[in-house]
Amino acid sequence: MSLPRYSEYKDSGVEWLGEVPGHWDVAPLKRGYEVVLGKMLQNDASSPDDELVPYLRAANIKWDGVDISDVKQMWISPRESKQLALRVGDLLISEGGDVGRSSIWQDELEACYFQNSVNRARSKNGNSTRFLYYWISAIKDVGFIDIICNKSTIAHFTAEKVAAVPVPFPTPEEQQTITAFLDRETGKIDALISEQRRLVELLAEKRQAVISHAVTKGLNPNARMKDTGIEWLGEVPEHWDVKRIKFVIDSVKAGPFGSALTKDVYVSTGYRVYGQEQVIPNDFTIGDYFISPEKYEELSQYSVLPGDILISCVGTFGKIAIIPSNIEPGIINPRLIRVRCSDAIKAEYLVEVMRSNVTFEQFTSFTRGGTMDVINIGTLNEILIALPPMEEQGALQGLLHCETAKFDTLTAEANRAIALLQERRSALISAAVTGKVDVREAA
Repeated sequence: MSLPRYSEYKDSGVEWLGEVPGHWDVAPLKRGYEVVLGKMLQNDASSPDDELVPYLRAANIKWDGVDISDVKQMWISPRESKQLALRVGDLLISEGGDVGRSSIWQDELEACYFQNSVNRARSKNGNSTRFLYYWISAIKDVGFIDIICNKSTIAHFTAEKVAAVPVPFPTPEEQQTITAFLDRETGKIDALISEQRRLVELLAEKRQAVISHAVTKGLNPNARMKDTGIEWLGEVPEHWDVKRIKFVIDSVKAGPFGSALTKDVYVSTGYRVYGQEQVIPNDFTIGDYFISPEKYEELSQYSVLPGDILISCVGTFGKIAIIPSNIEPGIINPRLIRVRCSDAIKAEYLVEVMRSNVTFEQFTSFTRGGTMDVINIGTLNEILIALPPMEEQGALQGLLHCETAKFDTLTAEANRAIALLQERRSALISAAVTGKVDVREAA
């Protein structure tokens, strides 16, 4: 979309903002909006007149709207009730956490308030909170909010900082025109992003289905099958075995716990310490945690060898990687489990099995009533797998490598499209709210 510029510009007086349309003003946010920080929580009522009311915290504030799926209650006095009650159109701005994240209150609850991790910006003199929402989004994207909140420490977008943010002020009528244009155009972009995200989900489902079918049914569609008697596994080729993982591996080892490996033993160079930061992206060239030769000798039982399988066991189910041949000597940290395969199974094939729905279903069954965020050796050992002969494992792994590569390529293309659309969205918002383009006719 090609949009014209305004006919006349002037210096905004704000270095990073540059020029703005000649008829716009630039002033602190407080000139057009009243900013109020929410109430600090208290454990009990402070007077008989206090009442429990629903309130919003920073976690409820999302760019696409207020999330009321988990709204808690706090004590509030009658005076505070008048001061902190939300109205339709109020802009809510995160004070902590993801500072600056904003959404507009649309009366999702009949009566609601907010605590001191949220600022409320309310319109004065007819100014549009929807315009301010887009302005906050624009300065968030370019990192200005992180700078004024000192993101290198624990960031807080205090009411004073919010009130002092420079804001360009078109007339209220022009603000409405700009927001109408942005609502329409960002809506189109959001719909395209949603389609691409759905495509990524479908590709992931299809990829998983291909893996699960291969590791339970094999390559030959005409192979004689046998019933395993296991509901979630069903039939497998007649010449395959069904075994627990503990019977096809040589060893399994969890990383050191407790005082065996603490931050104070790390040094600037030496033997590597491998963790989730390598396993999740499957990149063993990154990371800067090291231990001394003496500590490595002490913890040698946790060392890694080429071909070892590393499993992330805390918080990231299914993240698995194989140690490459050029690995630097090192050990695993407490968030990993190391598996060494026996001669009965190829490491590459076992990784594919462990990434399948068959394994996921078992973990879900074993941990029912517990958490899927933690994998332990006992659970891992009991996983049942369908085991083809070694030569067939190699053929299956080769097929899966080719097939999953196709899905990965399509997924990467979809993610690139999402990134480009998001960049386009951010650029369009920034150009409109800074007056770099004139959208009045387009709106």
